[in-house]
Amino acid sequence: MGNNDFDDDLENDFDLKAFFDKYLIHWKWFALGVSLCLVMAFIYLRYTIPQYQASTTILVKDEKKGGMLSELSAFADMGLGGGMKSNVDNEIEILKSRSLAESTVKKLNLTIAIIAKGKVVDTDIYKDAPIEVTLINPENLFYKNKMDLNYKELSSNTFELKNKLINDKSKITLNSNNKFHYGQLIATQYGQMIINKSKTNSTHLEDNSREINIVISPLENVVNSFRGRVMVTPVSKTSSVVEVSISDPVVAKAEDFLDNLIAIYNDDAAADKNFISENTSKFINNRLAIITEELDGVEKSVESFKTANKVTDIESEAKLYVEGSNEYDKKGVETDIQLNVVSSMLNFMKKSSKADLLPTNIISGQGDASNLINSYNELVLDRNRILKSATLENPSVLKMDQQIASLKSNVTTSLLRMQSSLNIQKRDLNNNEGILNSKIGRIPTQERQFRVIARQQKVKEELYLYLLQKREETAISLSATEPNARVIDAGKAVKAPISPKKNIVYLASLLLGLLIPFGVIYADDLLDTKIKSRLDLEGKTMIPFIGDVPTSDSPTEIIKSESRTSTAEALRIIRTNLEFVLSKADENKAKTIFLTSTFPKEGKTFVSANLAATFALSGKKVLLIGMDIRNPRLDEYFTLPERGFTNYLSSKDSKLEDLIIKQDGFEDFHILPAGVIPPNPAELLMSKKVEILFETVKAQYDYVIVDTAPVSLVTDTLLIAKHADCFIYVARANFLEKRMLNIPNTLYKEQKLPNMCLLLNDTDSTKGYGYGYGYGIKVEKDPWYKTLLKG
Repeated sequence: MGNNDFDDDLENDFDLKAFFDKYLIHWKWFALGVSLCLVMAFIYLRYTIPQYQASTTILVKDEKKGGMLSELSAFADMGLGGGMKSNVDNEIEILKSRSLAESTVKKLNLTIAIIAKGKVVDTDIYKDAPIEVTLINPENLFYKNKMDLNYKELSSNTFELKNKLINDKSKITLNSNNKFHYGQLIATQYGQMIINKSKTNSTHLEDNSREINIVISPLENVVNSFRGRVMVTPVSKTSSVVEVSISDPVVAKAEDFLDNLIAIYNDDAAADKNFISENTSKFINNRLAIITEELDGVEKSVESFKTANKVTDIESEAKLYVEGSNEYDKKGVETDIQLNVVSSMLNFMKKSSKADLLPTNIISGQGDASNLINSYNELVLDRNRILKSATLENPSVLKMDQQIASLKSNVTTSLLRMQSSLNIQKRDLNNNEGILNSKIGRIPTQERQFRVIARQQKVKEELYLYLLQKREETAISLSATEPNARVIDAGKAVKAPISPKKNIVYLASLLLGLLIPFGVIYADDLLDTKIKSRLDLEGKTMIPFIGDVPTSDSPTEIIKSESRTSTAEALRIIRTNLEFVLSKADENKAKTIFLTSTFPKEGKTFVSANLAATFALSGKKVLLIGMDIRNPRLDEYFTLPERGFTNYLSSKDSKLEDLIIKQDGFEDFHILPAGVIPPNPAELLMSKKVEILFETVKAQYDYVIVDTAPVSLVTDTLLIAKHADCFIYVARANFLEKRMLNIPNTLYKEQKLPNMCLLLNDTDSTKGYGYGYGYGIKVEKDPWYKTLLKG
């Protein structure tokens, strides 16, 4: 590995450490944030009512996946079958329906909640309640309004009720003192109710003074609440097993709701299935009553005929002829039966309404009337189901009415067409039979008359037996209706609450406690556009960096030989670094160092004065020149006369050696003050005497330190820049904005300031960027984590 790669690795390690140190400095804020968030999480978990999830698993009868015996299978011998078919997707929607949830809420009286008041959190005690509340005719007003009554037991037989809702109509009106007996009828503005001691729970609250509230909520609100929490999901795509679940703070309430929801669902499904069978049974019974009367009349006619003609067996005399006509006779009987059935169906359809179901499996043959009747019945059932939760003006109901009317017309047309076909068939059979009857003409008139009567008797008997058989099959179907869903697992709640989850809440609070301080510090650092340390210069400038100067406790005091402050040590390091920067300077002349900055008050004069003193303390002959002639500041650090550099430039008689003064306390430290502020500073700096001055002092001193004007405001510094061996560009931490680095970067790129280097002034030594390490007064402390490890 090359040296460059090694240096890059060191730099990256330093960046990572500095990044973490920037946040570890504020470890107390992180500790405070985590502590507060964990305390808030504890309070949240302590006083938040946990939610438990109960679930039940059922097997839904699905024709596509499991099959189900239809109540219409009794008529399969007539070519009819099918009927309503169950589908998992449809049944899931029914399980989530509002009407089913409402029926369950009403059955369990879930609009009534018994609440035990706590110091912070109220608890629904449900089955553990010491009392039972019964509403008399709740459909009137109890289902539409809210009541909140405060209950307090006074004795074993009496209790007190108070209305908690202000300006509410549910005021108790039975008596003036609001004291009642158990089992007493209590009148309110919304109706009457009765309060009894609980039969299933004999225990009472240990503290009789603990407050209990009876909350009666509007039915719609309770139904919407339960319906919104019910989840119905199929277990898999290939099975008809469905899981029904609900979340609730009370485990017993959730389990009871699920069990009763499934029970009511099965009852409703069974009622729908029995609807067709019941209507079919009614039709058969009506037809049986009519056929019974007709059959009785025909049998009486046979009896009267035989009695009047005194005959017992006429057929034996015409056996030979009758055998030839038996085939036509049989077909004629079948045709008459079908014509009778078709005629009955047509009469029934004329009298039926939109909500009436048509008898099925009565029509035989290969026609399309049977399928049309099945389709018609399915539409009528769907319309009746929708009408449970919709009105007659509902678009779906109106559309179904149109479809039912159209289908009914089609069924009538099909039956009429079948009747016409049967009549033609009957006419053909009668014609063929007439040929044989002409041969039987010689048989006594009694035989012909008896055959007519006997044929009617046979038709009525077969029709009567057929209807009796179908009535029994329909009765069996009614009694054998199985539930639409079989419960696999009854409603059961898990012991652990589904919310709130302690581990997740504590983890989230821990992360939040870390993220809040981190975000604040990061945002503060992101919004702070000022330079703070050397790290802010990396990647933003290519100017060589020679060091930073920490904040001085005595900003106007010049360092002495005994100074051991962090500022003094930083200036000594900068002095050493300057030796490398000035290594190419002429050894026979003084090394000239110019100092400038972007704006005033960045500390260039402070650095100039102390840097010159540092060189002087090293035994060098040093001259400090104040060339910031527009705003001279050297007199803040030294006691200087009014005459100086500007007097030298503006006066022909002034001698340079008369204007330079020696600083007390140093062996060879001299200062040339700025002098009187001139009206034309730029013109003075363009004077040839400036060049003469530098030639003179470079020959007399080892180091010449020049305090110049800020480069962003005036051109003074650029006018004299050519005389410098090195330019120190002073930037003040927490003062100069990062975007202003464009000014020194441009000067460095265009080489307007020779041998330019960067110095950062007024840095914060307590954050690890200053100097000390035991040499200065400000000693950097160990990081907090090291202190903890040592302790």
